[in-house]
Amino acid sequence: MDPAHARDAHDAHDAHDEKRAREARYARYCRAIAGERLPLALVDLDALEANVDALAAKVRGTGKRLRIASKSIRSPALLRRVLDRLGPTLAGGVMTYDAAETALLAAQGFDDLLLAYPTAQPSDAALLADAVATGPRHARMVVMVDDARQLELLGRAAEARGVTLPVAIDLDVAYRPFGERGVHLGVRRSPIRSVAQAERLYAQIVATHGLSFAGLMAYEAQIAGVADDALHKRALKALSRVDVAARRAEVVEALRAAGATVALVNAGGTGSLGSSPHEPVVTEVTAGSGFLCSHLFDRYADVALQPAAYFALQITRAPAPGLVTCAGGGFVASGAAGRDRLPCPALPPGLALLDLEGAGEVQTPLVVPAGVTLGLGDPVFFRHAKAGELAEHVARYLLVRGDRVEGRAATYRGLGHVFLG
Repeated sequence: MDPAHARDAHDAHDAHDEKRAREARYARYCRAIAGERLPLALVDLDALEANVDALAAKVRGTGKRLRIASKSIRSPALLRRVLDRLGPTLAGGVMTYDAAETALLAAQGFDDLLLAYPTAQPSDAALLADAVATGPRHARMVVMVDDARQLELLGRAAEARGVTLPVAIDLDVAYRPFGERGVHLGVRRSPIRSVAQAERLYAQIVATHGLSFAGLMAYEAQIAGVADDALHKRALKALSRVDVAARRAEVVEALRAAGATVALVNAGGTGSLGSSPHEPVVTEVTAGSGFLCSHLFDRYADVALQPAAYFALQITRAPAPGLVTCAGGGFVASGAAGRDRLPCPALPPGLALLDLEGAGEVQTPLVVPAGVTLGLGDPVFFRHAKAGELAEHVARYLLVRGDRVEGRAATYRGLGHVFLG
Protein backbone atom coordinates (compact mmCIF):
# COMPACT_ATOMS: atom_id res chain seq x y z
CA MET A 1 0.00 0.00 0.00
CA ASP A 2 1.44 3.39 -0.96
CA PRO A 3 1.81 6.09 1.76
CA ALA A 4 -1.18 8.13 0.52
CA HIS A 5 -3.51 5.12 0.65
CA ALA A 6 -2.12 4.19 4.06
CA ARG A 7 -2.91 7.67 5.39
CA ASP A 8 -6.42 7.51 3.94
CA ALA A 9 -6.99 4.10 5.53
CA HIS A 10 -5.69 5.39 8.87
CA ASP A 11 -7.92 8.46 8.69
CA ALA A 12 -10.94 6.31 7.80
CA HIS A 13 -10.21 4.03 10.76
CA ASP A 14 -9.91 7.02 13.09
CA ALA A 15 -13.16 8.47 11.79
CA HIS A 16 -14.92 5.16 12.34
CA ASP A 17 -13.60 4.93 15.90
CA GLU A 18 -14.66 8.52 16.59
CA LYS A 19 -18.17 7.83 15.26
CA ARG A 20 -18.53 4.74 17.45
CA ALA A 21 -17.28 6.66 20.49
CA ARG A 22 -19.84 9.41 19.88
CA GLU A 23 -22.61 6.86 19.43
CA ALA A 24 -21.64 5.29 22.76
CA ARG A 25 -21.60 8.71 24.40
CA TYR A 26 -25.07 9.45 23.05
CA ALA A 27 -26.41 6.19 24.47
CA ARG A 28 -24.73 6.90 27.80
CA TYR A 29 -26.18 10.41 28.07
CA CYS A 30 -29.64 9.11 27.11
CA ARG A 31 -29.46 6.66 30.00
CA ALA A 32 -28.24 9.38 32.37
CA ILE A 33 -31.05 11.83 31.64
CA ALA A 34 -33.87 9.31 31.33
CA GLY A 35 -36.85 10.81 33.16
CA GLU A 36 -35.41 14.35 33.20
CA ARG A 37 -37.40 17.20 31.69
CA LEU A 38 -36.08 18.66 28.44
CA PRO A 39 -34.54 21.05 27.59
CA LEU A 40 -31.62 20.64 29.95
CA ALA A 41 -27.89 21.26 30.11
CA LEU A 42 -25.24 18.89 31.37
CA VAL A 43 -21.56 18.77 32.18
CA ASP A 44 -19.66 15.53 31.73
CA LEU A 45 -17.47 15.38 34.84
CA ASP A 46 -14.97 12.92 33.38
CA ALA A 47 -14.42 15.20 30.37
CA LEU A 48 -14.21 18.29 32.59
CA GLU A 49 -11.56 16.68 34.79
CA ALA A 50 -9.58 15.52 31.75
CA ASN A 51 -9.61 19.09 30.43
CA VAL A 52 -8.47 20.51 33.78
CA ASP A 53 -5.60 18.04 33.79
CA ALA A 54 -4.66 18.85 30.18
CA LEU A 55 -4.59 22.60 30.82
CA ALA A 56 -2.75 22.16 34.11
CA ALA A 57 -0.06 20.17 32.31
CA LYS A 58 0.62 23.24 30.13
CA VAL A 59 1.40 25.30 33.22
CA ARG A 60 2.88 22.81 35.67
CA GLY A 61 6.63 23.22 36.08
CA THR A 62 6.70 26.85 34.93
CA GLY A 63 6.27 28.33 38.40
CA LYS A 64 3.08 30.10 37.27
CA ARG A 65 -0.48 29.76 38.52
CA LEU A 66 -3.57 29.11 36.44
CA ARG A 67 -6.46 31.52 36.96
CA ILE A 68 -9.98 30.50 35.90
CA ALA A 69 -11.98 32.87 33.67
CA SER A 70 -15.38 32.71 35.33
CA LYS A 71 -17.29 33.99 32.30
CA SER A 72 -16.58 30.66 30.61
CA ILE A 73 -18.18 28.66 33.44
CA ARG A 74 -20.67 30.89 35.34
CA SER A 75 -21.40 28.42 38.11
CA PRO A 76 -19.84 28.69 41.59
CA ALA A 77 -20.06 24.94 42.14
CA LEU A 78 -18.21 24.21 38.88
CA LEU A 79 -15.61 26.89 39.63
CA ARG A 80 -14.89 25.16 42.94
CA ARG A 81 -14.55 21.79 41.21
CA VAL A 82 -11.94 23.21 38.83
CA LEU A 83 -10.02 24.96 41.62
CA ASP A 84 -10.04 21.80 43.73
CA ARG A 85 -8.82 19.73 40.78
CA LEU A 86 -5.97 22.17 40.10
CA GLY A 87 -4.88 22.02 43.74
CA PRO A 88 -3.42 24.70 46.00
CA THR A 89 -0.04 24.99 44.27
CA LEU A 90 -1.47 25.61 40.80
CA ALA A 91 -4.88 27.23 41.33
CA GLY A 92 -4.61 30.98 40.81
CA GLY A 93 -8.03 32.24 41.77
CA VAL A 94 -10.82 33.49 39.53
CA MET A 95 -10.95 36.14 36.81
CA THR A 96 -14.36 37.83 36.84
CA TYR A 97 -16.15 39.90 34.22
CA ASP A 98 -18.33 42.46 36.02
CA ALA A 99 -18.72 44.06 39.42
CA ALA A 100 -21.96 42.31 40.36
CA GLU A 101 -20.50 38.91 39.54
CA THR A 102 -17.36 39.76 41.53
CA ALA A 103 -19.46 40.68 44.55
CA LEU A 104 -21.53 37.49 44.12
CA LEU A 105 -18.42 35.28 44.14
CA ALA A 106 -16.94 37.18 47.09
CA ALA A 107 -20.16 36.53 49.03
CA GLN A 108 -19.86 32.84 48.05
CA GLY A 109 -16.44 32.66 49.70
CA PHE A 110 -14.07 33.01 46.74
CA ASP A 111 -11.10 34.94 48.09
CA ASP A 112 -8.85 35.62 45.08
CA LEU A 113 -10.72 37.63 42.47
CA LEU A 114 -9.40 39.62 39.52
CA LEU A 115 -12.03 41.79 37.80
CA ALA A 116 -10.68 41.91 34.26
CA TYR A 117 -12.95 44.60 32.81
CA PRO A 118 -13.08 48.21 34.01
CA THR A 119 -16.22 49.97 35.18
CA ALA A 120 -17.28 53.59 34.92
CA GLN A 121 -20.37 53.33 37.16
CA PRO A 122 -20.27 54.67 40.73
CA SER A 123 -22.72 51.95 41.79
CA ASP A 124 -20.26 49.28 40.59
CA ALA A 125 -17.41 50.95 42.47
CA ALA A 126 -19.53 51.02 45.65
CA LEU A 127 -20.38 47.33 45.19
CA LEU A 128 -16.69 46.44 44.92
CA ALA A 129 -15.73 48.55 47.92
CA ASP A 130 -18.51 46.93 49.95
CA ALA A 131 -17.27 43.47 48.97
CA VAL A 132 -13.77 44.33 50.18
CA ALA A 133 -15.12 45.83 53.42
CA THR A 134 -17.29 42.83 54.28
CA GLY A 135 -14.96 40.08 53.08
CA PRO A 136 -12.36 38.19 55.11
CA ARG A 137 -9.07 39.99 55.72
CA HIS A 138 -7.03 37.52 53.74
CA ALA A 139 -9.24 37.90 50.64
CA ARG A 140 -7.81 39.72 47.63
CA MET A 141 -9.81 41.56 45.00
CA VAL A 142 -8.05 43.38 42.15
CA VAL A 143 -9.86 45.67 39.71
CA MET A 144 -8.65 46.41 36.16
CA VAL A 145 -8.25 50.02 35.02
CA ASP A 146 -7.08 51.74 31.85
CA ASP A 147 -8.25 55.36 32.33
CA ALA A 148 -7.75 58.02 35.01
CA ARG A 149 -11.50 58.64 35.13
CA GLN A 150 -11.99 55.09 36.41
CA LEU A 151 -9.51 55.78 39.21
CA GLU A 152 -11.48 58.70 40.53
CA LEU A 153 -14.74 56.83 41.08
CA LEU A 154 -12.99 53.74 42.50
CA GLY A 155 -10.98 55.89 44.90
CA ARG A 156 -14.07 57.74 46.14
CA ALA A 157 -15.93 54.49 46.79
CA ALA A 158 -12.96 52.97 48.60
CA GLU A 159 -12.50 56.01 50.82
CA ALA A 160 -16.21 56.09 51.64
CA ARG A 161 -15.98 52.49 52.92
CA GLY A 162 -12.61 52.95 54.59
CA VAL A 163 -10.87 50.32 52.44
CA THR A 164 -8.09 50.16 49.89
CA LEU A 165 -8.88 48.80 46.44
CA PRO A 166 -5.96 47.20 44.59
CA VAL A 167 -6.04 48.04 40.89
CA ALA A 168 -4.09 46.71 37.91
CA ILE A 169 -3.35 48.26 34.53
CA ASP A 170 -4.88 46.65 31.46
CA LEU A 171 -2.12 46.80 28.85
CA ASP A 172 -3.09 46.49 25.18
CA VAL A 173 -0.87 44.01 23.34
CA ALA A 174 -2.72 43.74 20.03
CA TYR A 175 -0.39 43.08 17.11
CA ARG A 176 0.25 46.11 14.88
CA PRO A 177 3.14 45.09 12.62
CA PHE A 178 2.93 48.34 10.60
CA GLY A 179 2.44 50.80 13.46
CA GLU A 180 -0.55 52.48 15.10
CA ARG A 181 -2.30 53.32 11.84
CA GLY A 182 -1.68 49.98 10.16
CA VAL A 183 -3.26 46.57 10.52
CA HIS A 184 -4.72 45.85 13.98
CA LEU A 185 -4.79 42.17 15.00
CA GLY A 186 -6.44 41.61 18.34
CA VAL A 187 -9.39 42.96 20.29
CA ARG A 188 -10.16 46.62 20.99
CA ARG A 189 -9.58 46.79 24.70
CA SER A 190 -7.32 49.15 26.58
CA PRO A 191 -5.97 52.49 25.30
CA ILE A 192 -2.76 51.82 27.27
CA ARG A 193 -0.29 50.70 24.60
CA SER A 194 3.07 52.32 25.33
CA VAL A 195 5.54 52.40 28.19
CA ALA A 196 4.89 56.12 28.66
CA GLN A 197 1.13 55.60 28.94
CA ALA A 198 1.59 52.80 31.48
CA GLU A 199 4.00 54.91 33.54
CA ARG A 200 1.57 57.85 33.51
CA LEU A 201 -1.36 55.71 34.66
CA TYR A 202 0.77 54.10 37.35
CA ALA A 203 1.65 57.54 38.73
CA GLN A 204 -2.03 58.47 38.76
CA ILE A 205 -2.90 55.26 40.63
CA VAL A 206 -0.41 55.84 43.43
CA ALA A 207 -1.61 59.45 43.72
CA THR A 208 -5.25 58.42 44.17
CA HIS A 209 -6.42 57.97 47.77
CA GLY A 210 -8.10 54.62 48.41
CA LEU A 211 -6.21 52.76 45.68
CA SER A 212 -3.05 50.67 45.53
CA PHE A 213 -1.12 49.34 42.55
CA ALA A 214 -1.28 45.55 42.10
CA GLY A 215 0.27 44.92 38.68
CA LEU A 216 -0.97 44.53 35.14
CA MET A 217 -2.83 42.32 32.73
CA ALA A 218 -1.92 41.96 29.06
CA TYR A 219 -4.22 39.65 27.10
CA GLU A 220 -3.00 38.47 23.70
CA ALA A 221 -6.41 37.78 22.13
CA GLN A 222 -4.89 37.47 18.66
CA ILE A 223 -3.06 34.37 19.94
CA ALA A 224 -5.32 32.95 22.65
CA GLY A 225 -8.57 33.56 20.80
CA VAL A 226 -7.67 32.62 17.22
CA ALA A 227 -7.93 29.07 15.89
CA ASP A 228 -5.06 27.22 14.17
CA ASP A 229 -7.06 26.08 11.14
CA ALA A 230 -5.14 28.06 8.49
CA LEU A 231 -1.45 28.55 7.69
CA HIS A 232 -1.66 32.36 7.69
CA LYS A 233 -3.25 32.33 11.16
CA ARG A 234 -0.48 30.13 12.55
CA ALA A 235 2.17 32.37 10.99
CA LEU A 236 0.67 35.58 12.38
CA LYS A 237 0.31 34.01 15.82
CA ALA A 238 3.98 33.01 15.79
CA LEU A 239 5.06 36.55 14.85
CA SER A 240 2.75 38.07 17.46
CA ARG A 241 4.12 35.88 20.27
CA VAL A 242 7.54 37.50 19.92
CA ASP A 243 6.04 40.99 19.89
CA VAL A 244 3.76 40.38 22.89
CA ALA A 245 6.53 38.93 25.05
CA ALA A 246 8.83 41.86 24.28
CA ARG A 247 6.17 44.48 25.06
CA ARG A 248 5.09 42.85 28.31
CA ALA A 249 8.69 42.66 29.50
CA GLU A 250 9.38 46.26 28.45
CA VAL A 251 6.43 47.66 30.39
CA VAL A 252 7.16 45.58 33.51
CA GLU A 253 10.80 46.68 33.48
CA ALA A 254 9.81 50.35 33.10
CA LEU A 255 7.28 50.20 35.94
CA ARG A 256 9.81 48.58 38.24
CA ALA A 257 12.32 51.28 37.33
CA ALA A 258 9.66 53.82 38.32
CA GLY A 259 9.46 52.23 41.77
CA ALA A 260 6.48 49.93 41.26
CA THR A 261 6.17 46.50 42.82
CA VAL A 262 4.69 44.52 39.95
CA ALA A 263 3.45 41.51 41.88
CA LEU A 264 0.82 40.52 39.32
CA VAL A 265 1.35 40.02 35.59
CA ASN A 266 -1.63 38.18 34.14
CA ALA A 267 -1.46 36.83 30.60
CA GLY A 268 -2.97 34.47 28.13
CA GLY A 269 -6.00 32.32 27.56
CA THR A 270 -6.69 28.71 26.70
CA GLY A 271 -5.27 29.13 23.22
CA SER A 272 -1.94 30.58 24.36
CA LEU A 273 -1.01 28.27 27.22
CA GLY A 274 1.76 26.84 25.08
CA SER A 275 3.63 30.15 25.23
CA SER A 276 2.38 32.57 27.90
CA PRO A 277 3.53 30.59 30.98
CA HIS A 278 7.10 30.53 29.69
CA GLU A 279 7.62 34.31 29.74
CA PRO A 280 9.78 35.25 32.76
CA VAL A 281 7.78 38.38 33.70
CA VAL A 282 4.40 36.59 33.69
CA THR A 283 3.21 35.51 37.15
CA GLU A 284 -0.06 33.80 36.17
CA VAL A 285 -2.04 32.73 33.13
CA THR A 286 -5.76 32.46 32.57
CA ALA A 287 -7.90 29.78 30.95
CA GLY A 288 -11.66 29.53 30.66
CA SER A 289 -13.29 28.07 27.56
CA GLY A 290 -10.98 25.06 27.54
CA PHE A 291 -12.46 23.62 30.71
CA LEU A 292 -15.87 22.99 29.12
CA CYS A 293 -14.51 23.01 25.54
CA SER A 294 -17.16 24.72 23.45
CA HIS A 295 -17.08 23.88 19.76
CA LEU A 296 -15.03 26.94 18.70
CA PHE A 297 -12.10 25.20 20.39
CA ASP A 298 -12.26 22.23 18.05
CA ARG A 299 -9.98 24.18 15.68
CA TYR A 300 -7.12 24.80 18.11
CA ALA A 301 -4.03 22.69 17.47
CA ASP A 302 -2.15 23.36 20.69
CA VAL A 303 -4.71 21.93 23.10
CA ALA A 304 -6.27 18.45 23.08
CA LEU A 305 -9.57 18.85 24.91
CA GLN A 306 -12.84 16.97 25.24
CA PRO A 307 -16.34 18.41 24.85
CA ALA A 308 -17.70 18.63 28.39
CA ALA A 309 -20.85 20.78 28.18
CA TYR A 310 -24.00 20.03 26.19
CA PHE A 311 -27.61 21.06 26.07
CA ALA A 312 -30.35 18.59 25.15
CA LEU A 313 -33.52 19.33 23.21
CA GLN A 314 -36.47 17.04 22.57
CA ILE A 315 -37.54 16.01 19.09
CA THR A 316 -41.13 17.11 18.64
CA ARG A 317 -41.71 16.78 14.89
CA ALA A 318 -40.73 14.71 11.86
CA PRO A 319 -41.71 17.09 9.02
CA ALA A 320 -40.32 14.98 6.17
CA PRO A 321 -38.25 11.85 5.57
CA GLY A 322 -34.71 12.43 6.76
CA LEU A 323 -35.69 15.42 8.91
CA VAL A 324 -36.55 15.92 12.56
CA THR A 325 -37.38 19.12 14.41
CA CYS A 326 -36.30 19.95 17.97
CA ALA A 327 -38.11 22.35 20.26
CA GLY A 328 -36.11 25.55 20.84
CA GLY A 329 -32.37 25.71 20.53
CA GLY A 330 -31.55 29.24 19.37
CA PHE A 331 -28.59 29.74 21.71
CA VAL A 332 -26.44 31.86 19.43
CA ALA A 333 -23.02 33.00 20.66
CA SER A 334 -21.76 36.57 20.85
CA GLY A 335 -19.09 37.98 18.56
CA ALA A 336 -18.95 38.68 14.84
CA ALA A 337 -22.08 37.09 13.33
CA GLY A 338 -21.45 33.93 11.37
CA ARG A 339 -22.34 30.26 11.12
CA ASP A 340 -19.63 29.40 13.64
CA ARG A 341 -21.67 31.24 16.31
CA LEU A 342 -24.53 28.75 16.04
CA PRO A 343 -24.78 25.73 18.33
CA CYS A 344 -23.88 22.48 16.62
CA PRO A 345 -25.83 19.22 16.90
CA ALA A 346 -23.25 16.82 18.33
CA LEU A 347 -25.00 13.64 19.47
CA PRO A 348 -26.01 11.39 17.83
CA PRO A 349 -23.27 12.01 15.25
CA GLY A 350 -23.99 13.13 11.73
CA LEU A 351 -26.90 15.51 12.30
CA ALA A 352 -26.79 18.87 10.53
CA LEU A 353 -28.58 22.23 10.75
CA LEU A 354 -30.58 23.52 7.79
CA ASP A 355 -28.94 26.52 6.14
CA LEU A 356 -32.22 28.42 5.82
CA GLU A 357 -33.29 27.96 9.45
CA GLY A 358 -30.24 27.36 11.59
CA ALA A 359 -30.94 27.18 15.33
CA GLY A 360 -34.26 28.85 16.03
CA GLU A 361 -36.00 30.41 18.99
CA VAL A 362 -38.90 27.94 18.92
CA GLN A 363 -37.60 25.15 16.72
CA THR A 364 -34.41 23.73 15.23
CA PRO A 365 -34.86 21.36 12.28
CA LEU A 366 -32.09 18.86 11.58
CA VAL A 367 -31.04 16.65 8.71
CA VAL A 368 -30.73 13.04 9.89
CA PRO A 369 -28.10 10.88 8.16
CA ALA A 370 -28.81 7.42 6.81
CA GLY A 371 -28.53 4.76 9.47
CA VAL A 372 -29.65 7.01 12.34
CA THR A 373 -33.15 6.47 13.69
CA LEU A 374 -34.72 9.11 15.91
CA GLY A 375 -38.27 9.33 17.20
CA LEU A 376 -40.51 11.90 18.82
CA GLY A 377 -39.38 12.61 22.37
CA ASP A 378 -35.80 11.49 21.77
CA PRO A 379 -33.09 13.93 22.90
CA VAL A 380 -30.50 15.58 20.67
CA PHE A 381 -27.39 16.93 22.38
CA PHE A 382 -25.91 20.20 21.13
CA ARG A 383 -22.68 22.05 21.87
CA HIS A 384 -22.62 25.82 22.28
CA ALA A 385 -20.06 27.89 20.37
CA LYS A 386 -18.84 29.70 23.52
CA ALA A 387 -18.45 27.93 26.82
CA GLY A 388 -20.01 30.27 29.36
CA GLU A 389 -22.92 31.65 27.41
CA LEU A 390 -24.95 28.46 27.66
CA ALA A 391 -25.26 29.17 31.39
CA GLU A 392 -27.24 32.35 30.63
CA HIS A 393 -30.07 30.14 29.31
CA VAL A 394 -30.29 27.51 32.06
CA ALA A 395 -30.68 27.52 35.84
CA ARG A 396 -28.51 24.48 36.48
CA TYR A 397 -26.18 21.94 34.96
CA LEU A 398 -26.76 18.24 35.47
CA LEU A 399 -23.42 16.73 36.47
CA VAL A 400 -23.05 13.45 34.63
CA ARG A 401 -20.57 10.73 35.51
CA GLY A 402 -20.72 7.67 33.27
CA ASP A 403 -24.41 7.01 32.68
CA ARG A 404 -25.86 8.64 35.77
CA VAL A 405 -26.49 12.11 37.14
CA GLU A 406 -24.13 12.64 40.06
CA GLY A 407 -25.42 16.05 41.09
CA ARG A 408 -26.62 19.47 39.99
CA ALA A 409 -24.72 22.75 39.83
CA ALA A 410 -26.59 26.06 39.86
CA THR A 411 -25.58 28.63 37.28
CA TYR A 412 -25.51 32.36 38.01
CA ARG A 413 -28.96 32.52 36.44
CA GLY A 414 -30.15 29.83 38.84
CA LEU A 415 -28.81 31.92 41.71
CA GLY A 416 -30.71 34.98 40.51
CA HIS A 417 -27.75 36.76 38.91
CA VAL A 418 -28.01 37.74 35.26
CA PHE A 419 -25.76 40.11 33.35
CA LEU A 420 -28.60 42.54 32.65
CA GLY A 421 -30.46 42.57 35.92
